[in-house]
Amino acid sequence: MDKRTRKRINQAKKNARPELKGTRGWKKMNYAATFDLGLDSVHDSVERVDIHTLTHQEFIRRYEKPLKPVVLTGAMDNWPAMKKWTIERLKRKYKNQRFKCGEDDEGYSVKVKLKHLLEYMKNQNDDSPLYIFDGSFAEHSKKKRLLRNYEIPEYFRDDLFNYSEDKRRPPHRWFVLGPARSGTGIHIDPLGTSAWNSLVSGHKRWALFPTTTPRELLKVSGKLGGNQRDEAITWFSVIYPQTQLSTWPQEFKPLEILQKPGETVFVPGGWWHVVVNLDMTIAVTQNFCTPTNFHIVWSKTVRGRPKLSKHWYETLKRKRPEIAKIADRVDPYKSTGLASDSSSSSSSSDSDSSSSSSESSSSSEEDHKRKHKRYRK
Repeated sequence: MDKRTRKRINQAKKNARPELKGTRGWKKMNYAATFDLGLDSVHDSVERVDIHTLTHQEFIRRYEKPLKPVVLTGAMDNWPAMKKWTIERLKRKYKNQRFKCGEDDEGYSVKVKLKHLLEYMKNQNDDSPLYIFDGSFAEHSKKKRLLRNYEIPEYFRDDLFNYSEDKRRPPHRWFVLGPARSGTGIHIDPLGTSAWNSLVSGHKRWALFPTTTPRELLKVSGKLGGNQRDEAITWFSVIYPQTQLSTWPQEFKPLEILQKPGETVFVPGGWWHVVVNLDMTIAVTQNFCTPTNFHIVWSKTVRGRPKLSKHWYETLKRKRPEIAKIADRVDPYKSTGLASDSSSSSSSSDSDSSSSSSESSSSSEEDHKRKHKRYRK
């Protein structure tokens, strides 16, 4: 890396991960030399379905309503992104645009120009590298052009959060670009939302667990993971081997996915999941709420984001009265049956505080930003 790039990256590292002191802190676990990035190491166990053979109603019946993960193929066949989102073309078009690659301890975004991040990614051997997870690209005059290069898969277009005020809606849409060993620590998506993740290039390794899985089974302790305990690569190094032992509860065995280019992963609300990149990846992901899972999301939103729920409800009454009637029937203080990941965090996805109950209160948006600094897929 040249001097300017090194300076920008070092400052970003200091801001995003201050607990990792200097170069040694970022390489302490030596994962660049020891972690298996081979594609054949993934025991792929999730069903794949071509969207051209599955109607929307069949998707709801077979996967969304029963909360069953699935890998969808064919959804990205006509995306311009499949040709336009190469490292070379993105660098040429957006090299001087600043993309988010973390948050500091005050919750402010850490942003670096794309040209510096790409140079760093090409020349690093960090345990869990910085990578782009930008949720505000659609608000930027130039970066919002990325929206033209893909379309939301058909099954997820009726997103009821579109009826909430933009300024109140939680972050929900991200452009993601990162190198091998980067990833998202184990977590559950907020407010009971489901998610889709579409991979343009590279390979992602996923592990998913049902909502009933005890939190203490899944979290890496500080003793075992140190300052990297919240990172995906640490989870796959420490917890994943335990899931393969005969002593691991069979009812909590993980589902595994080797996500390939052109594939879209559907993650139902309440499912624990962890993702590590096996090579340089480019993806787009979004959380959503459809009429199918609205009763769950509404319950969690009323308790966790009361101001958002109030404004959302008023808009739904005017524009989607049939959904407002569902809200009227929901008792927000009755268990939804889906777990919430309400842990606190110092630098990454989660830490080891909080309970593992199947129903815990969501926090305010400000608390959410502070507690969950690096949910990334």
